[in-house]
Amino acid sequence: MASSMAAVSTLLPVLLLLLATATHCAAADSSSPSPEAAALLNLSAALTDPSGYLSKHWTVDTPVCSWPRLSCDAADKRVVSLDLSGLNLSGPIPAAALASLPRLQTLNLSNNILNATFPDELIASLRSLRVLDLYNNNLTGPLPAALPNLTDLVHLHLGGNFFSGAIPRTYGQWSRIRYLALSGNELTGEVPPELGNLTTLRELYLGYFNSFTGGIPPELGRLRALVRLDMANCGISGEIPPEVANLTSLDTLFLQINALSGRLPTEIGAMGALKSLDLSNNLFVGEIPASFAALKNLTLLNLFRNRLAGEIPEFVGDLPSLEVLQLWENNFTGGIPANLGVAATRLKIVDVSTNKLTGVLPTELCAGEQLETFIALGNSLFGGIPDGLAGCASLTRIRLGENYLNGTIPAKLFTLPNLTQIELHDNLLSGDVRLDANKVSPSIGELSLYNNRLTGHVPAGIGGLVGLQKLLLAGNKLSGELPPEIGKLQQLSKADLSGNLISGEVPKAISGCRLLTFLDLSGNKLSGRIPPELAELRILNYLNVSHNALEGEIPPAIAGMQSLTAVDFSYNKLSGEVPATGQFAYFNSTSFAGNAGLCGAFLAPCRSSSRGGGVATSSGFGALSSSSKLLLVLGLLALSIVFAGGAVLKARSMKRSAEARAWRLTAKEGVMKIADPRLSTVPLYELTHVFYVAMLCVAEQSVERPTMREVVQILTDMPGSTSTSMDVPLVIEPKEDGSPEKAQQGGSQESPTQKDLLSI
Repeated sequence: MASSMAAVSTLLPVLLLLLATATHCAAADSSSPSPEAAALLNLSAALTDPSGYLSKHWTVDTPVCSWPRLSCDAADKRVVSLDLSGLNLSGPIPAAALASLPRLQTLNLSNNILNATFPDELIASLRSLRVLDLYNNNLTGPLPAALPNLTDLVHLHLGGNFFSGAIPRTYGQWSRIRYLALSGNELTGEVPPELGNLTTLRELYLGYFNSFTGGIPPELGRLRALVRLDMANCGISGEIPPEVANLTSLDTLFLQINALSGRLPTEIGAMGALKSLDLSNNLFVGEIPASFAALKNLTLLNLFRNRLAGEIPEFVGDLPSLEVLQLWENNFTGGIPANLGVAATRLKIVDVSTNKLTGVLPTELCAGEQLETFIALGNSLFGGIPDGLAGCASLTRIRLGENYLNGTIPAKLFTLPNLTQIELHDNLLSGDVRLDANKVSPSIGELSLYNNRLTGHVPAGIGGLVGLQKLLLAGNKLSGELPPEIGKLQQLSKADLSGNLISGEVPKAISGCRLLTFLDLSGNKLSGRIPPELAELRILNYLNVSHNALEGEIPPAIAGMQSLTAVDFSYNKLSGEVPATGQFAYFNSTSFAGNAGLCGAFLAPCRSSSRGGGVATSSGFGALSSSSKLLLVLGLLALSIVFAGGAVLKARSMKRSAEARAWRLTAKEGVMKIADPRLSTVPLYELTHVFYVAMLCVAEQSVERPTMREVVQILTDMPGSTSTSMDVPLVIEPKEDGSPEKAQQGGSQESPTQKDLLSI
């Protein structure tokens, strides 16, 4: 018993020491973060986090594996995945902090604002990395050539940055990679053929903003597992290598917006898995290969903006999965396949515009009731609009302008519930425009029917098109009055009804179209006064009411519209004074020509005695004496002579020295010394006035010479004088710059200065 107590007394201090040590270690663990927690906190501190997300959610109070945006291995609780995408983080990639997470397999830093170059030292620390996503940042410099040292990498996305230089040839060394995206950078050089060694690759993205030289490497044909190949808009040229046909698993081939040329490879027809084929915006020639008929899974076929020719093959209409067919801006001839829409019941978008197509429109385009957009403008199609198309409830856009379509416009076309755009301009359509306000679609935003042969009135039902933004009815034979219901179009921004037979007055209700910026009513038979209510159109830029029969004055309120940048009131029956205020001060006479009753500003002067203005007619000249009339005529003749003489004198004076003396008419010689003797009874002040104006007209500085309109006005409104002596001297002295100084008469009497004369 004694020995046992002795043993206990001996071991007790040791046990207490061990317990104290364990307690201290536990306390130390609870107060100090683990190495990985410390690394993550350092990472958070190294980045600029405007939302404070990381500092808010990453705290030492909770276990690391419970922190958001990361995950841990279930066995040893080590961090294996880190997703910081879309947090608006900025700064360089924190390599030192990330290097302390050696078990990391997934690193997603996409959709941030990270900058600087990629830290090469990070590659040596993260050898377990399988997914690296740096998409959509501001990283610069060359692509990291050492990345293939991450041998386990299966997903690499470096797109949407500013990497430059060539793609390293070492990028053909990965043995497990399935996803490689280098698109949206500033890469140059050739696409390395070594990429053909990535036989496990399923998706390859090299397009957009890169500027490669050369063509598509034939070696890419070895990528048998490839499902998507996107090399759009990256500068490649040459022909498509036939080896591409070996990509039998490919469902997406995007090669648009390049400089590819030659004929479309027939081998593409062997790519039976293909769903999306976009070869648009290239330089391809020839016809669509017959082998394309085997592409039964094709949903998208984009061949627009090439140089393709021949007819659109009938088999295009037999592709059962086709949803999008865009062939515009080529040289296709013949007709649109009549069976289009029968087998392709999923058809949503058809655009065959700007070709050389003829024939009639297919009747079954909307057989699948999914057609949304049909565009065939800029061809030579004829015939009517099929009932099946006019009744296609799924239709949102129909653009058939610039053809030879005839017949009437089906009324049910305007009732389609989803329709937003109707373009039927520049055709041969006739008949009335039938709109029922209770049935028309409120979603229609554009109604373009100009340059047809439409007749009848503008229907009152137009007021039901409450979503209309563009109303283009110019160049038809529409007649009658404009309905006041047009004022209900509160979304209307552009209205062009020019070149019709519309009569009556301009409706005041049009002022209800408060978003109107463009209004053209020219070339009609409108009469009455211009409604001042138009001034309520506060953002109207363009107003044209020319070539009508409008009467009365131009409302001053319209002149006060600060939004106006162009107006045309010409060729009406308007009268009164043209306002010279506001924006009207910047317009010229062509905007008001052809109105005999208009005056002021840019036109003939108004009679000051007239309350409402009016043109100063020949009565103004009738007030002059017969001698004054003769003086006016001869004065204008004298001006012509003085102009010619002045030119000769100026030419001679340039050969003389600067001491050339001035003309001087003295009292001894008198004005009449050089005047026609028949003018001896003409008042001297009139004669000297004419000579004064003549000398103004030959002033050396062009800015000091009056216009002919000002000359006529000065001579017409001759100032009076109390002096009648024929011997009053007239002195015309040159100024220092050589231009004539004002004329001075003897005594205290002065003739008006140049400024006074031009201000009459």
